Amino acid sequence: MAATSNGIKVRLSIMMFLQFFIWGGWFVTLGTFLGNNINATDGQIAQAFSTQSWGAIIAPFIIGLIADRYFNAERILGVLHLLGALLMYLMANTTDFAVFYPYVFGYMILYMPTLALVNSVAFRTMSDPSKDFSKIRVWGTIGWIVAGLVISYVFAWDAQAAIKAGMLKNTFVMTAIASGLLGLFSFTLPKTPPKADRTQKATVNEILGLDALKLLKSRNFSVFFFSSVLISIPLAFYYQNANPFLTEIGVEGATGKMTIGQVSEVLFMLLLPLFLKKFGIKKTLLFGMAAWVVRYLLFAYGNADSGVFMLLIGIALHGICYDFFFVSGQIYTDSKAGEKYKSSAQGLITLATYGVGMLIGFWAAGEISSFYTTEDGHAWQNVWLIPAAFSALVFVIFGLAFKNEKISYDPEA
Repeated sequence: MAATSNGIKVRLSIMMFLQFFIWGGWFVTLGTFLGNNINATDGQIAQAFSTQSWGAIIAPFIIGLIADRYFNAERILGVLHLLGALLMYLMANTTDFAVFYPYVFGYMILYMPTLALVNSVAFRTMSDPSKDFSKIRVWGTIGWIVAGLVISYVFAWDAQAAIKAGMLKNTFVMTAIASGLLGLFSFTLPKTPPKADRTQKATVNEILGLDALKLLKSRNFSVFFFSSVLISIPLAFYYQNANPFLTEIGVEGATGKMTIGQVSEVLFMLLLPLFLKKFGIKKTLLFGMAAWVVRYLLFAYGNADSGVFMLLIGIALHGICYDFFFVSGQIYTDSKAGEKYKSSAQGLITLATYGVGMLIGFWAAGEISSFYTTEDGHAWQNVWLIPAAFSALVFVIFGLAFKNEKISYDPEA
């Protein structure tokens, strides 16, 4: 097959840039927006963030039953983003949580399937995915970073005065515009026709990856699987509480500063193969878990003045937190599954972590934040010490129960 043309690479890179610019452009500031523009309670904020998990649970059905069987991937990607642009604009102009929630729920049901769709378009268009995909996917991370920098340092919508003036709604308007652009742009992407045979029925087991439950017969994989669910619970605390926390304690440009995490993610992704080779899968996964403990302790004891460096280090640990556990976990899952169950196993892990684990985590974060609400805001030290302790517990359980094993990993494969 001929090499992927530069023109196609540019179009796929623009697709990835907009895809993650959209996510980073509103999801990071969602908690701060809800607390200040709509006066939502911590429990209501948790409900809004939980829509990501519901979207992750429902997305496989949209992909497995519709996209893979009846429509070109690029067309359904375009339709979903155009509908998403409308819902995002409606969210921007809502002042009542009872009205906001159906909009955000509907939006996440539309958005989460697009994460698989952009990958599908990219993989099936590229002649050599092992060589080209990482170079194209990195533009997604750049898109997320640019969104945060635009919010904090171009328009300063997350500055204290701007938040009080209700200007955070502009992040949703910006995202709606980007979503509309990607929706239209999607129709110019290379044609990606359905793969599946529409005459064959898709089973629930196939769609949700439940066929891979057979892998749980392996003690090691079972320990890894349940540890993944458990560590996803404290992960939700970061997504839900980090921006409101930084904003509430007076850190200016919080959204822009949080992009340090995405820069870190890119750097540690490059280091991951070296760690896997030198330390093995168990120690690499443990490094990831330990980073969550350290991050939350830094958040608990840092502040916006002399302790701001602790907060910045905590944000910068995102690369280790995410890459060393979740990306390593995907690699481990791939090595354990074998050819027959590779797709099912990855689907099962996604359902377990982004679906079940983070759904529990968002609920817990809302309950704990609500419990530690004060007249001036929140007792944040107490809020962060709980996920720190929980992460430490998962670290100990995993360290004792998981037996180290060698895995085959080719970073170019």
